[in-house]
Amino acid sequence: MAREFTRTERVGSQMQRELSILVRDDLKDPRLGMVTIQEVRVVRDFSHAKVYFTVMGSETDNTEITKIMNKSASFLRYELGHRMKLRTIPQLKFVYDDSIKNGSDLSAMIDQAVEIDQAKHQEE
Repeated sequence: MAREFTRTERVGSQMQRELSILVRDDLKDPRLGMVTIQEVRVVRDFSHAKVYFTVMGSETDNTEITKIMNKSASFLRYELGHRMKLRTIPQLKFVYDDSIKNGSDLSAMIDQAVEIDQAKHQEE
């Protein structure tokens, strides 16, 4: 029987939980707003990890927020080293996840198309 979760997935999940707490409690940059860690993908040798995040309630540009997060990556990695029992803490690379925005835009377009279609059927 195959394993349900690989070790990299379990480590990524734990890193996601820890990073969420660290970003919420320890990053004090007023430009950030509400940062949500969506997913952490760790490579097999634990040398690198991509951290996907979204931001709510911030007027700052997403590229600027990504720069802020990547500048704080060394601090977050240091703190992760104290909280997680791993021999190697991966290098963190933050990537803005725009899938939620794309999903809401797509949903709005579908709703608009349905309204137009209903209006056409009512005219007939």
